Formats: sequence, C-alpha cells, structure tokens
Amino acid sequence: MDIRQMKYFIAIAEEGQITAAANRLRMAQPPLSQQLKAMETELGLQLAERKGKSLELTDAGHKLYQHALKITDAMEEAMLEVKETGTGKTGKLSIGVNTLSSYDLPRFLRTFQKRYPDVSYKIQQNESAQLCKLLKERVIDLAIVRLPLEVDDFDVISLKPEPFYFVTADSAHTMSSSVSFEDLTGVPLIIPSTEGLGLYNKISSAFSSRGLIPDIMCECSDISILFDLVSSSFGSTIVPETVVKLNSLKDLHVYLVEDTEKLGESGVISLKNHYLPKTAQNFIELIHEG
Repeated sequence: MDIRQMKYFIAIAEEGQITAAANRLRMAQPPLSQQLKAMETELGLQLAERKGKSLELTDAGHKLYQHALKITDAMEEAMLEVKETGTGKTGKLSIGVNTLSSYDLPRFLRTFQKRYPDVSYKIQQNESAQLCKLLKERVIDLAIVRLPLEVDDFDVISLKPEPFYFVTADSAHTMSSSVSFEDLTGVPLIIPSTEGLGLYNKISSAFSSRGLIPDIMCECSDISILFDLVSSSFGSTIVPETVVKLNSLKDLHVYLVEDTEKLGESGVISLKNHYLPKTAQNFIELIHEG
C-alpha cells in the first residue's frame, strides 16, 4: 500500500461514496473502486460496506483511516521541510573561523538570523590551514580565513582589508599614535601565527619588502596566551585590527602600524566544484551584499 492509495482511501472515507470521492480526486469511478478492492485484497479485510448508495467504514476501515491521516500529514510535513531546507529557510549553517579573522562574523550572523530565523548554526574555530582540511573533509561548509593562503581548491570571497596595530607593555615606547616598520626593527616580537602560515608571512614580508629584518622571537597561535605574554613584557606583537577590537588590552599600549591598511586581508572560502548547502549559499549572498 502506497501514499497514493492512502489519499484515495481518505477521500472515500470522508465522502462516503465512490462517485463523490472520484469527483474530489478528479478521476474516474471504476479505477477508484479497483483501488479500494486492491487495498482490501492486500490486507485481507473488508474496509467499507455498502449501505444503500453510501459506504460505511468497518472497524478496520476506521483504523486505516486514522493511520492514513497521520501518514499523509507526516508526508506533507516532510515535503515542506525538505523544500524549506532546499531554499535555505531551515537547516544548519556550518562555519569554520580563524580567531584572527572573525570580527565581522557576529554582524553577518545577526543579519542572517533575521532573514532565516529557523536556521541553526555550527561554528568551529581553528587555524586557517586546518580549516581548509575540514572543508575538504566536508566537516564544515564555509570558512573565514586569514589570507594569503594556498586556495587553489577553494572559491574565495575577499573581505574588507584591515590595518595592523603594534601592541606592547613597554612604557619606554614613547611614540605617537602610529609607528612605522622602521620603528619596530629590533623590537622583540611575538607573531600571532605559525611560520609558513598567512599572518606570519604577511608580517615578515612587510618587513623584508622594506629591506628590514624583524626580530621575531616567538610564535603564538593562541591569542589569550599571546596577550598574557605581551602583558608580562615577554615581548611585543603586531596584530590585525580585528584582534584589537575583540580583546581587552588594558594596561597595554596600542599604535597603528603605518601603511598596513590593505595588509590585513581575510576571505570566506568554500570547496570548489562541490555541492554547497543552500544555507551556505544564502550566507555567501549576504556577504556579497557587504
């Protein structure tokens, strides 16, 4: 017995006549009578008895009618849910976030939630290289990463670049509101990344492009530990504006690093040539809007 027969039987039960049920279903009477007979044969039970021109359900017919209503309602609800998931109105948005690239995420998510209130979220934090691995394994749909990065396997949407800031606990740095890379030559630095990854490369390249050699004495991918080290005067750091805005830098001195307005580039990446859930597609459309 299939869902189509369930709908036939509901019409017969509610109309009480084969003719009326056939009219409701917009089909001929004989095929509907045949379907009723086929259901009774399959079950080995009589589902309806003739009472004059009408049909009256048997006990078995009443029980089947109750179940048919539940089954068809569940099917319609399932179809609606599937269609809504297909449009991105429901479902889950799975995003990986690099700690150093997530400043705009709350703003995007607030707007997205207003448009799609029934979507749930999974947000996973990790290094950019690891986020790329999770994308390839289909653990997450999208990732917000710090560029540059090896992204040949990914589609990339560049986010608004941001400047970098010099952060130190050393009160001996009696500087103006901004500093140059030349000013920072010889200053022991803690870089908020690992050698070979995007942010480390950007900072070291910014020095080398000016013929300077930075004094990188420590790498640290954990931002909270990094600022604890800076607070203890273990070293100073250079971080993107995102990090400055997301952290309380009490008792630390913060200076804009000159000529870095276009240095701090982040991007939203997704795996090329693979199915992307509609929720993720909708989120990408929101990012394009800015």
